[in-house]
Amino acid sequence: MSVQKSSLAALTLGALGVVYGDIGTSVLYAVKEVFGSGHVAFTHENVYGVLSIIFWTLTIIVSLKYVTLVLRADNHGEGGLVAMLTLASQAVADKPQLRKLLLLVGIFGTSLFYGDGVITPAISVLSAVEGLEVFSPATRRAVIPLTLLILFALFAVQKHGTAGIGKFFGPVTLVWFAAIAMLGVGNILGHPEILWAMSPHHALRFIHDEPKIAFIILGAVVLCVTGGEALYADMGHFGKRPIRIAWFSVVMPALTLNYFGQGALLLSEPEAVKNPFFMMAPEWALLPLVALATAATVIASQALISGAFSVTKQVIQLGYLPRLRIEHTSARDTGQIYIPFINWGLFVLIVLAVMLFKSSSNLASAYGIAVTLDMLITTVLTFFVVRYAWRYPLGLAVGATGFFFVIDFAFFSSNLLKLLDGGWFPLLIGAAVFTLMTTWKQGRALLNASLRRDALDLPSFLEAVFVNPPVRVEGTAVFLNAEPGLVPNALMHNLKHNKVLHRYNVFVTVRNHEVPWIGLNKRLEIESLGHDCWQVIVHYGFKNDPDLPKALAQLTSRGCPMDPMNTSYFLSRDIVIPTVGEGMAPWREKLFAQMHHNASGAAEFLRLPNNAVVELGSKIEI
Repeated sequence: MSVQKSSLAALTLGALGVVYGDIGTSVLYAVKEVFGSGHVAFTHENVYGVLSIIFWTLTIIVSLKYVTLVLRADNHGEGGLVAMLTLASQAVADKPQLRKLLLLVGIFGTSLFYGDGVITPAISVLSAVEGLEVFSPATRRAVIPLTLLILFALFAVQKHGTAGIGKFFGPVTLVWFAAIAMLGVGNILGHPEILWAMSPHHALRFIHDEPKIAFIILGAVVLCVTGGEALYADMGHFGKRPIRIAWFSVVMPALTLNYFGQGALLLSEPEAVKNPFFMMAPEWALLPLVALATAATVIASQALISGAFSVTKQVIQLGYLPRLRIEHTSARDTGQIYIPFINWGLFVLIVLAVMLFKSSSNLASAYGIAVTLDMLITTVLTFFVVRYAWRYPLGLAVGATGFFFVIDFAFFSSNLLKLLDGGWFPLLIGAAVFTLMTTWKQGRALLNASLRRDALDLPSFLEAVFVNPPVRVEGTAVFLNAEPGLVPNALMHNLKHNKVLHRYNVFVTVRNHEVPWIGLNKRLEIESLGHDCWQVIVHYGFKNDPDLPKALAQLTSRGCPMDPMNTSYFLSRDIVIPTVGEGMAPWREKLFAQMHHNASGAAEFLRLPNNAVVELGSKIEI
């Protein structure tokens, strides 16, 4: 029992660092942006009203929607938009048009994640470093260079993995939540009446008296729940229970105390609106608080970067992005990966965001639109899971998700007002990624159709070959093939140029599925073709780590030796030639051809030994 308690405590502490870093650092800028917008008149009633809206936003969106409802929608223990997408699409598998639409909506939501992934580290680290301005206005010119330096250091260490420093994330974040709670309590003691703002009637009165202003400030209020998606995305790492315990026992109380402390400060010192979070602290604590805030925002950014690596790997295996070079940074934890292209691509875009917007207040105008659209998409997908996967009655499904849809839509609509002020930036990134994803998916379908059109039937071909067989050489040949049952180009080239056939021949097709994990007992589908030839289909879930030699080792028990010293892997390296006619628009065909050319080799992705791979090229028109 004590071991279970200990592991639960460890998981809860780990969840604090990884899951709640982003939402935990929202206290740095959320209240500042609501009152700093200039839309809200500075009265006691308005301070109560805004705090009440923030408190009930946290309660409805995080406590009720994510922690209570969405966490139930686990895909074999995994969470996140990709897991939700596959769950929803499988639930409507008998409705092909609806399934196609849901896949597009879900993939667009996944694309928006990258826009959010650019804004979050930029606004978080910048808002922490801006605390120096409260300590000394003379430091203003150093804020942007120091922010960029911290971000560069963060991205530079990614290739070494986070296993070493990761164990400090939970404790540091726990110290952060304790510090923000104490800051809040210190200021609430001066105005304990501020706690009455928990009553929802203050929020309702504010919305009733000032409906236009209430609608406008929702775009800033939503900053208090940015990072809410992480609760669901990281469910597979920590489980539901630790995430729920961490939220209700530490995160929610600490956030509430800090927001109400900022409100109490504004009641007595309205001029503190320029940076209420740092102005809550006594002068002696400012520099340590800036250092702690910077550490907390770096941890929040780290969680998002790791999330970007994980989502990219899942999307690649679902067939929406080309293979990218993936490095494993931990021998023990297969989930610890590093993708150089994503790492430095994010860094370049984050530097662009910092240089373009120059302050956390300007970045706040770009922040929110991608987050609220993602929240809206999650709610829509949840409806289809509740209705078609869990088979709840229509009325209950609409009731469970309709309320959240209205709330999410209100936040999204308010954020649309910020479209020209910066909201276009994450949307532009999301739209670019969505274009790449859909181009790759459609291009692969066209490529496979072209291969099928020109290919020969494998069993018939082998029968013809063995009527007058070529010279057989010792060893095992593995031919990778996009479609089972067809003759791989590599086999044709090998027979044409080398005029030999190996003693054992394995024709392998790798299939990725819309489930997170597929166990080793279901990994292989084997069919004997005679003459010591086998057709093998290898199955992977979108969170499995492909390792083809390890998977094929099971063939040894079927009479096919897979000795690493005597096994060769034959791959077709296809060169795509765009052609005018059916298919995609010419510019998309050229884009696909370029993506196909730059894709990481299948050998690296499937962990094939470098000294046993033979690549044979061919040109294919699409």
